[in-house]
Amino acid sequence: MTTQRVTNGHSGFHGDTEPDSPSTDGSDISDTGIKGISNGSSITGANQRRKMNRKKSSPMMPAFMVSAPGKVIVFGEHAAVHGKAAMAAAISLRSYLLVTTLSKSKRTVTLRFPDIDFNHSWNIDNLPWTTFQQPAKKKYYYDLVTDLDPELVAAIQPYVANVSADKPSDIRKVHQNSAGAFLYMFLSLGSQSFPGCQYTLRSTIPIGAGLGSSATIAVCMSAALLLQLRTLSGPHPDQPAEEARVQIERINRWAFVYEMFIHGNPSGVDNTVSAQGRAVVFQRPDYSKPPSVRPLHNFPKLPLLLVDTKTPKSTAHEVAKVGRLKDAHPKLVGTILDAIDKVTNTSADLINEDNFDTENEESLRRLGELMTINHGLLVSLGVSHPRLERVRELVDHQGIGWTKLTGAGGGGCSITLLKPGVSRDKLDKLEEQLDQEGYQKFETTLGADGVGVLWPAVLKNGMDEDDEGGMEIDLDKFLSAEGNEGVERLVGVHGGKGEREGWKFWRVET
Repeated sequence: MTTQRVTNGHSGFHGDTEPDSPSTDGSDISDTGIKGISNGSSITGANQRRKMNRKKSSPMMPAFMVSAPGKVIVFGEHAAVHGKAAMAAAISLRSYLLVTTLSKSKRTVTLRFPDIDFNHSWNIDNLPWTTFQQPAKKKYYYDLVTDLDPELVAAIQPYVANVSADKPSDIRKVHQNSAGAFLYMFLSLGSQSFPGCQYTLRSTIPIGAGLGSSATIAVCMSAALLLQLRTLSGPHPDQPAEEARVQIERINRWAFVYEMFIHGNPSGVDNTVSAQGRAVVFQRPDYSKPPSVRPLHNFPKLPLLLVDTKTPKSTAHEVAKVGRLKDAHPKLVGTILDAIDKVTNTSADLINEDNFDTENEESLRRLGELMTINHGLLVSLGVSHPRLERVRELVDHQGIGWTKLTGAGGGGCSITLLKPGVSRDKLDKLEEQLDQEGYQKFETTLGADGVGVLWPAVLKNGMDEDDEGGMEIDLDKFLSAEGNEGVERLVGVHGGKGEREGWKFWRVET
């Protein structure tokens, strides 16, 4: 695919729509000022000519929405820290970003994350554009950014310092990191001619549970800005897979910039899984180099039960625990880590087999057994927790599926691959027991779609694509949606497998 350069990085806001960009409002702008003439009113020929010759104004971009999935580690926890392979897959719990363009007179950009009580605005004209747009500093949408520029980071500090100044220090730090990451991307990609915008994010992903929630925000922000710049084609049903990969990589590159601002030296795995969906096998033998990432574009969608133990965990503590055990018993622990690596690669081979069938209990049994083996190896490293083992006990008692911890362990979450045809009665009994014991359960899908777009933010409610109307997802509705169910219902999620009405995703399956 030929990459086109956007002059000054902001052509899309002035009606200079690139050939592959979405229509600004779904209508034919060329008819502006002409439609409605034959409505019985009397218009003189001179008035009509003046109206036709008048320079057409650029319409505001309609409100639109982007969404990105969270992730779980399916195989390879802790072994990945020691250079072995691990597998991460997207889940259907997602973050949703509503982008609203303001009128020309409003020169503010607002970031609003109600789930963490964050709301802050900046005057666009007062931001440090000159620093970011120096010839030596200016970045373009197709650039690969592998580290943050200290001068640019310093330039935005005065605009971050007053964010959530009245909040406790721990909350203020989270808010200021979010603000700084956003401003770094906004100033890098944009220009002072940006219209006023509001970016509002809701998420159905538990925060701090090792499910990649920050990466979903990064991917949403990246996709939203690039869509506003008219630098993404699609997604559309007939889009070639290679073109879709180029688009996803463009989103992923800038999501990584956001993640660098938040985490310093991220692996890039979380944002990669969130951007492309499905699953990846990743490995980082040398921490001075980026990890190798092998996409599993054909990873199937699998029914998954995600249970949050509601027990705080410390990834650093659990990683250090395994490190000490390895120092004390290098050969034995090395053998366990090698076995986990073997499980990860065996599972990837199994999923790639031609006869692997998600509707076949034998296929799922083989995959589930690998999950059980992986969990047992992690237990031997001492990173499980009584609350995690209790979930396994309850699931095994109901005969529902195969369970393992996901992430660092020591608390956090477990995942269960559900057996085909599990009855609603069994799932209800399990949910009742988990509720009684203080767990939080999510029925989700493993191997979910990556970044998606709802353009414009209107649900057709079963109407044909050509029909006008539908339900607009406006800011008030978005903010007032109650809980995960309210958000998902509002954005068009329905059905047992989380089908999303009106949404489009970049598809890269082979």
